Amino acid sequence: MEFLTYLVDFILHIDAHLFELVEQYGMWIYAILFIIVFCETGLVVTPFLPGDSLLFASGVVAGAGLMGYGHVLLVLLAAGITGDAVNYFIGRHVGPAIFQRDSRFIKKEHLLKAHHFYEKHGGKAIILARFVPIVRTFAPFVAGIALMCPHRFFLFNITGCVLWVGGLVSAGYFLGNLEWVRQNFSIIVYLIIIISVLPVVIEVLRAKLGKKPEQVEELKNPFERKD
Repeated sequence: MEFLTYLVDFILHIDAHLFELVEQYGMWIYAILFIIVFCETGLVVTPFLPGDSLLFASGVVAGAGLMGYGHVLLVLLAAGITGDAVNYFIGRHVGPAIFQRDSRFIKKEHLLKAHHFYEKHGGKAIILARFVPIVRTFAPFVAGIALMCPHRFFLFNITGCVLWVGGLVSAGYFLGNLEWVRQNFSIIVYLIIIISVLPVVIEVLRAKLGKKPEQVEELKNPFERKD
C-alpha cells in the first residue's frame, strides 16, 4: 500500500521528485530514467509507471541546467526504442501462450483493446500508441503476437519514439523555465495525465455504450497463432 501511495505521489509531483533524485544520485539519474521508461514501454506488467509526465518533467529539469538536454534525449530515446523492441519480441515468442489464460498481471481484456486499436490504425498504431498510456505498453506486445514484419515494426517504433520523446522533453525544456509553468507545474502534470488517458476513457465508454458482445468476441481470434 505504501508503494502505491508513493507511486501516485511520484507521478503527481514528479518535478519535485526528479529534482530530489538528481541531488541524491547525480549522474545515475540517467540510468534511473532509462530503467523507468524501458520498463513502462517494454514490460506488459508495468503499464502503471509514469511516461508522458516523466518525459516532460525530465525536460524541465534539463532546462534548469541539472541534466544535459542532449543526454536526456539520447537516454530516453534509447529506453523507449529498446523497450518497445523487447516488448515486441516477447509478444512474438511467448504472447500466444500467455493469452490463453488470464494471469494476475495480464488481462485478456487489455490485450483485446490494444489489438482493436492496432487493427483500427494499422502500422500507425505503433506511433499513435506512444501517446496513449496502457495502449503504449501493450501495442508492441500485440504487434509481436500478430507477427508484424520486424523491419516495418522497427520503422514505426523509431518514428513514434522520436516524436514522443522529442516532443515532450523539448516542451519541458523550452517551457519549463516560464514563470507560469513553474507556478502551475502540478496542474500541467494533471492535464498531461488527463489528456493522455482521455483516448482510453473514450474507447471504454464507446465500447460500453455502443459495442455488442459478439463484436468483442470476434477480436479474440487474431491472437491465436496458426501454424
